[in-house]
Amino acid sequence: MSLAEQRLAWLGESGRCRLYAISTALNGPGEVQGSGCTPRGLHRVRLKIGADAAPGCVFRARRPTGERYSPALAAQYPERDWILTRILWLTGLEPGRNRGGQCDTLRRFIYIHGCPETEPMGVPRSHGCIRMHDADLIELFDLTPPGALVRISSEPLPAAVTQAAG
Repeated sequence: MSLAEQRLAWLGESGRCRLYAISTALNGPGEVQGSGCTPRGLHRVRLKIGADAAPGCVFRARRPTGERYSPALAAQYPERDWILTRILWLTGLEPGRNRGGQCDTLRRFIYIHGCPETEPMGVPRSHGCIRMHDADLIELFDLTPPGALVRISSEPLPAAVTQAAG
């Protein structure tokens, strides 16, 4: 995943590759609790949440609320940071960088999650999580096993990755 390019690359077996537009933290990269930044480094998908949820299903505290996102609901709750459709909850694998103490990705509740289709992709706008539109997130969710590795980098994606995606 490249914070610089606001793109996520999914790499599968036998060289399969998919590229997705994402939106990461408005505050940029960073690992500290309360920073509102997207943590860098090596992570693992700790939990997959919402496998059977309908597109637009609203989550709060990782549980479906029974609501479905709509412009009317957004107008009713303008302060919400919408977490929709699916959640891939990340845990850091690098002690002192993104695991433990004040830099723990899991305890910061950093997810790859859905957001309203009206939210732009390709520009940083989140509070630290990685946002995706529903169709892309559902595809990524289905392709990604629990425990999958996720590298978040400030650097551009390697040329070989973007070439493999076609």
